[in-house]
Amino acid sequence: FSERNNQVSLSFSFLTQELLRVMRTIDDRIVHELNTTIPTASFVGKVDPGQTCKKLYESLMDAHTNRERIIKNCISQTSAVVKTLKEEREKAQEDAALLKQLRKEQTKV
Repeated sequence: FSERNNQVSLSFSFLTQELLRVMRTIDDRIVHELNTTIPTASFVGKVDPGQTCKKLYESLMDAHTNRERIIKNCISQTSAVVKTLKEEREKAQEDAALLKQLRKEQTKV
């Protein structure tokens, strides 16, 4: 397995983790989001609570859809790397570094 592919795999893994961390922000702050989205009694006449809640719901659903897409993409990418490593492993069964890399990638899936 080439050093370049290893670097791409590590970079992709880091980016995926970072994207997921950022996308969890809304979920992690749901109470805050609800408190700032739903109007207090003094603002009820100025803001449509139903529309505001609908926008929050749509935002959450978009975040969940995007997160699911990223996770599935990560699984697909990692599975492709594992497949390539397995093929290389069949050709070079004595390569300990290759086996180590294969095991590492398999734990991601």
